[in-house]
Amino acid sequence: MQTYLPERAVASCFELIKTHGVHLKIVNHRVTRHGDYRRLPNGLHQITVNASLNKYRFLITLVHEIAHLVAFETYGRRIKPHGLEWKRIFQHLMVPFIRPEVFPSQLLPIIANHFKNPKASSSTDARLSIALKAFDAKERNGSYVYELPTGSIFRLYNGKLFKKGNKKVKRYECVELSTGRLYLFQPNAEVELIQ
Repeated sequence: MQTYLPERAVASCFELIKTHGVHLKIVNHRVTRHGDYRRLPNGLHQITVNASLNKYRFLITLVHEIAHLVAFETYGRRIKPHGLEWKRIFQHLMVPFIRPEVFPSQLLPIIANHFKNPKASSSTDARLSIALKAFDAKERNGSYVYELPTGSIFRLYNGKLFKKGNKKVKRYECVELSTGRLYLFQPNAEVELIQ
């Protein structure tokens, strides 16, 4: 686990995993998610986390998934996956990690702000997501949607082409060129500018 977590978080994470009986699987990169939690048919709790995440996003993702386990065990399966019960448990589990021995000083205020009302994904919080990407091992070779001028054409990781439209509250309306369908993009979505 030392490979995947900040050094000062390893012992506490190991204790969380042991206390809650988690079977942790570190898996190959998945585009659609950083991690997930599921209760297996045999009653074991399995959490998967992408191996490609930087140490800080890995920590947040691991605790996020453990919070699902604790919320479902405490309140039952009828709660909303990212509802109030989960948010309170996620906040409670993260508090011991939000300190300068674990996170770099430039991340601490952004993380503290995020955990006032945590989102369903750290990627949904554009400010936090961009701050965390600064610690990724590979260099970013694309652009963020918010950086592109309105009307520009961009390519998504799957090869689909879109035209950037106007911002609606937090996300950008973008039209898929081949179908004419309208999609909403997070400002921090990484894309390749075409024109």
